[in-house]
Amino acid sequence: MSVTDSLLAFSLAALLLTMTHGLDTALILRTACAEGGKKAFQAALGIDTGCFIWGGLVALGLGALMAVSELAYTLLKICGAAYLCWLGLQLLMRPRSSFSHGDDNPSSNGHWFIRGMLGNVLNPKIGIFYVSFLPQFIPAGHSPLIWTFILVSIHVAIGTIWSVILILSTHYASAILKKSSVVRVMDRVTGGLFLCFAAKLALSSR
Repeated sequence: MSVTDSLLAFSLAALLLTMTHGLDTALILRTACAEGGKKAFQAALGIDTGCFIWGGLVALGLGALMAVSELAYTLLKICGAAYLCWLGLQLLMRPRSSFSHGDDNPSSNGHWFIRGMLGNVLNPKIGIFYVSFLPQFIPAGHSPLIWTFILVSIHVAIGTIWSVILILSTHYASAILKKSSVVRVMDRVTGGLFLCFAAKLALSSR
């Protein structure tokens, strides 16, 4: 496979993965509708950072260790499922009727960034995907370390563009989606989705 073939094939695969990756999409849409585009973009940057962290681990060989270690995979899977359960229960049990952007509070600026990042870092499926998927698109004779970061960067770029599209799609409907009754329903629905993702993650196998 040539360099051009590798880039084109991976770009297509990454695009399909990004558009069907439910957890990230749910988080971006919910944050954009309820909190605004600025915080949704912070969450998107957090998701991107999580991808780079996994890319770094895979490039350094730690991802491969996790792929063959049942204990390492199970521990990370439990942490990820627990985090998603906590997030989902918060939305289900304490849905909000309004939101404060808190733009003048510096301590809140990284809140959604952290949520987006943890959502990816605590999902071992991302690591397993990178370990099993990326090597197929590394051209023979090229550095696995360099190409891992190139491919992850492509994945992140596509994910960022998709996040921007999602954020912009909610802009015109934000007045309706920010109504207290709509916000409460949205929180509960998103909380339920997060619990479903947590269950799917907890019951998954490598």
